[in-house]
Amino acid sequence: MSSRHTIVNPDALAKPTGFSHAVVAGRTIYLAGQTAQRSDGTIAGETMAQQYDQAAANVVTALRAAGGEPSQLVSMQIFVTDIDEYLRSRKEIGEAYRRHFGNQYPAMALLEVRRLFDPAAKVELMAIAVTA
Repeated sequence: MSSRHTIVNPDALAKPTGFSHAVVAGRTIYLAGQTAQRSDGTIAGETMAQQYDQAAANVVTALRAAGGEPSQLVSMQIFVTDIDEYLRSRKEIGEAYRRHFGNQYPAMALLEVRRLFDPAAKVELMAIAVTA
């Protein structure tokens, strides 16, 4: 029985345990939730905007390793632990978004959660892309 999907775990990201950074199924790339985790597993940045910037960079790393580009994103969910901090940081977060993803916006949702898997994480991005 052959697999109909491919698992992608780029070396530039922290080693995944219990999940995969990206799964390619046909033309669709499913990207795991990315926090501001550095390759050594620690969280980069103290503020929501700093963490968003690193999380976005991690999404792009996983996406490109799976053969996709930011312009191919079709869906993104943003999970934050403090929606008020996110709203206060909109300008810096918007700059980070455009730096990593450009000026195209996929279908998106912003959700406030009590906490993320790593207690130091303030933001997690989860996305789906469809390649040409």
